[in-house]
Amino acid sequence: MKRFHLFFAFVLLFSFFAMHSTVFAQEEPVMYFCEKYGTYGEQGVSDRFTTGYLTVMVRSNRALGLYDVSIQLDKYNFRTGEFNYYKKFDYSLDPESNYVFFAKNDDSDMEFEDPGFYRVFLLDDRDRTVASAIIEIIRDRE
Repeated sequence: MKRFHLFFAFVLLFSFFAMHSTVFAQEEPVMYFCEKYGTYGEQGVSDRFTTGYLTVMVRSNRALGLYDVSIQLDKYNFRTGEFNYYKKFDYSLDPESNYVFFAKNDDSDMEFEDPGFYRVFLLDDRDRTVASAIIEIIRDRE
């Protein structure tokens, strides 16, 4: 019986150390959105915006190590309960970057024209997900 208690104590102690780890809700890198990025940094950070142009931000504690990337938008279809491809934009990065923004440029408009929920992805050159986030677009109150 004494061996059983000793064994049980050892297993309990081992389990405590084996399971002791920090769990994060989202690992690196992190994606978020703002109205624009300018001289004074991010302006209007949120996850809910009116229709129009937005800037996608990605921040990491280490270099992203990416050259060619894409921002892909998938829009939620309430009838099917699924996200459907909406549009995709290509960008080039400095691989040493750990803080980047993706905004309207000559090759992409980064415009959210229609209200709804969008799943936004930062994809590497093999279309693998690097970061993602969900954003809600509401109708502009004109």
